[in-house]
Amino acid sequence: MNTKQLKDYCSSLPQVECAVFSAPSNILVYSVLGKKFAYFKTSAPEQWRFSLRVTPERFLELTDQAGIKPARYMHRFHWVSIVAVASVDPDYLRELIDWSYAKACSTLSKKVQKQLAATTPK
Repeated sequence: MNTKQLKDYCSSLPQVECAVFSAPSNILVYSVLGKKFAYFKTSAPEQWRFSLRVTPERFLELTDQAGIKPARYMHRFHWVSIVAVASVDPDYLRELIDWSYAKACSTLSKKVQKQLAATTPK
């Protein structure tokens, strides 16, 4: 999976908003109703580095792999950065994104979660 396919997949999830933050952060953020679930770094070094939230268990598993490291400033919340997305199995990457998206949705109020579930196609 390349960067464009990854961005398309993130954008295809229900109620996802995409925002670009320029200098000094230089990131492309994907969020669901204001709750972040993934982002890309848009400047050098490591341009198009992809970051997302994972479970504490997967955090340990993933950060032991080459090309995946704790996300800068967000690692204490179990975010990882994938330097080269093409090196990760696409199905596994989609699974990680889906979990991060679901985690972001779970932090929304119960009322908003119900509304989101009602508008989500089955």
